Amino acid sequence: MQRNTGITEPITVEYGFLDTTADAEKLKKNYQKYAEAVVRAVLNYIGYTEGTENNYTVKKGDSLYSIAKKYNISVEELKATNNLTSNLLSIGQILVIPEIEKQPEDYSIYTVQKGDTLYGIANKYNTTVDDIIIYNNLSSTNLTVGQKLLIPNVYTESDQYDTYIVQKGDSLYKIANEFNTTVTELMKINNLSSNLLTIGQKLLIPKKQVSNEFEYVVKAGDSLYSIANKYSTTVDEIKKKNNLTSNLLTIGQILKLPKVENDTYIVKSGDNLYSIANKYNTTVDEIKKKNNLTSNLLTIGQVLII
Repeated sequence: MQRNTGITEPITVEYGFLDTTADAEKLKKNYQKYAEAVVRAVLNYIGYTEGTENNYTVKKGDSLYSIAKKYNISVEELKATNNLTSNLLSIGQILVIPEIEKQPEDYSIYTVQKGDTLYGIANKYNTTVDDIIIYNNLSSTNLTVGQKLLIPNVYTESDQYDTYIVQKGDSLYKIANEFNTTVTELMKINNLSSNLLTIGQKLLIPKKQVSNEFEYVVKAGDSLYSIANKYSTTVDEIKKKNNLTSNLLTIGQILKLPKVENDTYIVKSGDNLYSIANKYNTTVDEIKKKNNLTSNLLTIGQVLII
């Protein structure tokens, strides 16, 4: 038995004598009560009151991290509660777990069906095999039909997240770059404990926020004035958005411009600026201004911003 101070103190419990029929029968009928009484006595001895905290017996493969995660607390809280000075644990060691109110929405209950595997269940509920093992304190990946499993809930709000199926060659870094997020964010919302992915695995991806701007590549002949006119903004607004201190531009320079809601029109045979302006209830001068046109000439297939 390991006490809070980290000092190992062996204890011996004598329930009776098996060489007498009466003691053997008494032990057979009451062994569970005796065991509970010993646990209560030990907890009282090390200074903990029964009923205010949970107890956890360390098993093979346990770590402070896995136990803390199982009970939704931090390693530091676990160490402080048990007055531990290191992360070392011993099998059979009893840890006191601070009582936490588990919200019903923290988990779902799943009944194992024929053919189920931990991997399949984890994929179905957007969680990981490791988390199901930790949450249910499983000692192996073997399942039995009818077995009840606690499944940790993860974010599933369709208005916040899209679903992505891992493809061959994918990595968290690659996916994060593709969807304009971070590896840390992907691991957090998918409750991942490592960077390893498997083909076919489902990931929740933060939905891209619709931007109110776009990028424009400066071309030969461009000026801040012509670009501002074309995209219905001002020179000052472009300079402010791009942190420019002068009006000078270079070919290939990328500018951030505010998006404007415009219709586009593809010029057809027989079209002219006057007929198009009439069709869209605007003026020839307005179309020329929006499209940076210096003449009234049009070409079939030309795209005009209206």
